[in-house]
Amino acid sequence: MPVLTLKFKNEFIKDYRLGKGQSMTIGRRNDSNMIIENLAVSGSHAKIDSVGDGFVLTDLQSKNGSFVNDELIASHWLKNGDVITIGKHTILFNYTGGEEIPDEKIGDMNQTMALRSDKYKEMIAKNVPDGAEEIISEKSVAGSLSFLSGGEGEIALDKKITKIGKASTCDIVAKGFSVGKVSATISKRPDGYFFNYVEGSKPKINGKAIDQSVKLNDFDVIEIGSIKVNFVVKES
Repeated sequence: MPVLTLKFKNEFIKDYRLGKGQSMTIGRRNDSNMIIENLAVSGSHAKIDSVGDGFVLTDLQSKNGSFVNDELIASHWLKNGDVITIGKHTILFNYTGGEEIPDEKIGDMNQTMALRSDKYKEMIAKNVPDGAEEIISEKSVAGSLSFLSGGEGEIALDKKITKIGKASTCDIVAKGFSVGKVSATISKRPDGYFFNYVEGSKPKINGKAIDQSVKLNDFDVIEIGSIKVNFVVKES
């Protein structure tokens, strides 16, 4: 389980642990998993996703950019010892002692989508003093599921994770012999809602079987066992 060590000007702030199958959002907003209270950091600045055996850092089109080892990136497969820079904070990515470290040659783990050189970082450092204000337009997004069959009414997706399956503990219970106890989840993230397959028969979105994580779009139709629902999102 990797450890993310948040620092400000080399002063330790907090350690965060990131397990396989988990995601971590980074930003100034209060609903971020890692909150960085600095005005050089965007409300929703970046995220780290568990993908296969590795972890991917993605910049969420932040105003001041995300850096790994002094290189501005769009996305980057994180390696042991990488140093992430967001605003004036640094985040150290390290695997714990004795933990098996993924092979860097697997997939594209040795590749980075770099945008510009470290000259850009120097420019930002000069032009973003401590406490510098940035203008951010945040949209309030509210998603919901409307039953087309197998139920009635509308369910607001106001939790960080909404569980769907045949277990009675799920937020939405779907009947069916091959439906998993937790068939799928819907994750609420700063950049939208994501549908994640977990177990059992594959659910469908717009008639297509899904066995991975996908971002939901307005009016997507989700089918799991006995239920069919319509995903709707509203912005204000």
